[in-house]
Amino acid sequence: MENVSYTEAAKRVKAAGYDGMEIAASPDKRNEAVQITHDNGLELILMAFGGGSNFAEHKKKFHDDLLNIASYKPRFINSHTGHDYFTFEQNAELIQLATDVQKQTGVRILHETHRGRFSYSAPAIQYYLLKIPEMRLTADYSHWVNVAESYLNDQIDNVNRAIAVSDHIHCRVGHPEGPQVNDPRAPEWKDALENHAKWWDAIRARLQKANAATLTVTCEFGPAGYLPTLPYTQQPIASQWDINVFMKDYLKKRWQV
Repeated sequence: MENVSYTEAAKRVKAAGYDGMEIAASPDKRNEAVQITHDNGLELILMAFGGGSNFAEHKKKFHDDLLNIASYKPRFINSHTGHDYFTFEQNAELIQLATDVQKQTGVRILHETHRGRFSYSAPAIQYYLLKIPEMRLTADYSHWVNVAESYLNDQIDNVNRAIAVSDHIHCRVGHPEGPQVNDPRAPEWKDALENHAKWWDAIRARLQKANAATLTVTCEFGPAGYLPTLPYTQQPIASQWDINVFMKDYLKKRWQV
């Protein structure tokens, strides 16, 4: 919803029956994000990224960003942490930094499974899961499907270890040649949707067993770049809004909530 104001976006989101919004708000837009979601009775998840031309710059920006975002008291922070080209020790330093900020501020920080980050694939994350057992994840396994060029049927143990520490879901549906199918409603993507839904079912079942009060899910089929477009005109071949509403309704029906 990058092309509409926060005010318009929040009104549409509320009217569609969502409970909240997840927003990658720049520093100058965070006050507005908090105010608009509050005014519309919506919960708010904020995102963090870090950045910079080297590790030292990245770490400083990541730390400053986490502290600033936490000051707005979102439900939690969803973090795009580190890089796939940082060393294990560097990425672990960033994860520890996030843990320290979480303890300092009381705001939970989850690390999203995402291409280009330390968590870019199911095998790559295993050593982190072993060495940093307190780390918690946002599950966007569509990226892993793309990286592995498979639905991870030969990596069941790897996925299960991630499911055990995943507390938030991005219900994007990937396929072996891309992180997002063009339209999950289409019959040719039935198996792709079901493969992902079973992982989400498992996360939900784990949280239910632990008597967790809620499970949060962001319907995150993305814009142009993720959403295929026609050449030259760049017109999307399906409605991003309609797909995300479908995903919300699909999971509510599947889970009978």
